[in-house]
Amino acid sequence: MLSRRPERTASAVIRAEVDHGLAELVGDPDRPQAWTLLLDGTAQSHVDLDDPEHLEFEYVRRIAHVVDTVAPPHRPVRAVHLGGGAWTLPRYVAATRPGSVQRVVDLDAALIELVRTRLPVDDPGIQLQSGDARARLAGIPAGGTDLAVLDVFAGARTPAHLTSVEFVRDAHRILAPGGVYVANVADGGPLAFARSQVATAAAVFAELALIAVPDLLTGRRFGNLVLIASDAPLPVPELTRRTASDPFRATVLDDDEARAFAGRAEPRTDRTATPSTDPPAGFFGR
Repeated sequence: MLSRRPERTASAVIRAEVDHGLAELVGDPDRPQAWTLLLDGTAQSHVDLDDPEHLEFEYVRRIAHVVDTVAPPHRPVRAVHLGGGAWTLPRYVAATRPGSVQRVVDLDAALIELVRTRLPVDDPGIQLQSGDARARLAGIPAGGTDLAVLDVFAGARTPAHLTSVEFVRDAHRILAPGGVYVANVADGGPLAFARSQVATAAAVFAELALIAVPDLLTGRRFGNLVLIASDAPLPVPELTRRTASDPFRATVLDDDEARAFAGRAEPRTDRTATPSTDPPAGFFGR
């Protein structure tokens, strides 16, 4: 699903200048307490204050499937979210796994305050921090995180310093044994950036999986791939079952298939990392 500016008449619109552009909160005409967050006209998040388990964006639903399989149902997890938006996924984790401890990092302090004020979440387990994702990651203690999610964009690109093997090694450092790293990877044909990101994760983690629609995997369209990595076996059969039954169906590649997708792509390092070519604006969201 491409996350574009809503075309139906919004129930309300709130606009505010934040540190990195113009933020808009657009009321959902079909859900009384639901809002879409846009930054400079591009949809970033959709949240329903009455129902945090309602997820509008395809790729967020796929990450939620990963959340649902990282530990037994309802067991609290320790999560780090690099990229906040309107905190869609942290809200989902709090609702489905009460007692979870979550750290949410976003570069834009004014955006954090806007969301905190206008779309509040009543959960003491969600800790909010402003700052650069990589700098904040470096300050997180080793071995205490069950789930690390990377969902950071500068415009239509993942910042280069968050695409390197050095960055992924630091994400690996904070994970507890069996912890899971998830990255939202945006790309389109010829998928050079996506392949390099899979190769980068493969250089650090023992097990990989990849979720995307077939047209994206073949380079026929732009969109979001969900990259999953761990040192423990990943629940590919369960993820396959969940994605097959989802209204937005997708393909799940196991470790062998994900590494074959990467092919001869080389892991990115801090010296070689460059952002991907800009895809069309409007399909990122949290």
